[in-house]
Amino acid sequence: MPGDDAFGDLPVVGDLVVPAGALSWRFSRSSGPGGQGVNTADSRVELSVAPLEIPGLSEPQRTRLVQRLGERLVDGMLTIAASEHRAQLRNREAARARLAAVLRAALAPPAPPRRKTKPTRGSQERRIEAKKQRGRLKQQRRSWD
Repeated sequence: MPGDDAFGDLPVVGDLVVPAGALSWRFSRSSGPGGQGVNTADSRVELSVAPLEIPGLSEPQRTRLVQRLGERLVDGMLTIAASEHRAQLRNREAARARLAAVLRAALAPPAPPRRKTKPTRGSQERRIEAKKQRGRLKQQRRSWD
């Protein structure tokens, strides 16, 4: 559609940018608020992109995208729908923001592995004392026969 690139490129993280030409927009009628306008205005927005074809992705980033977005990709396309606003323009902004957030989360490096630690002596003693106290309480309840 003419004017679809009015929003321009979509910055994701750092120097990674999704070019406006890679974004595909679809509009349809939305349910929800809007009165009579719901029946006439195409305010629901679907924004699609092929994340594996974004220029500037490194091979580890592509692998991470496949692992984290694999369930959401349909024929290699990631689609975000937005229909929470009455105006198409606000839904377009919401879809862009949501797409950037999804890609940012998928591209985030994995968290460092957790270092295993032992419980401290004090925490072990407190745990055992709490168990003994609970047992004494239950013992008191039983002795009322």
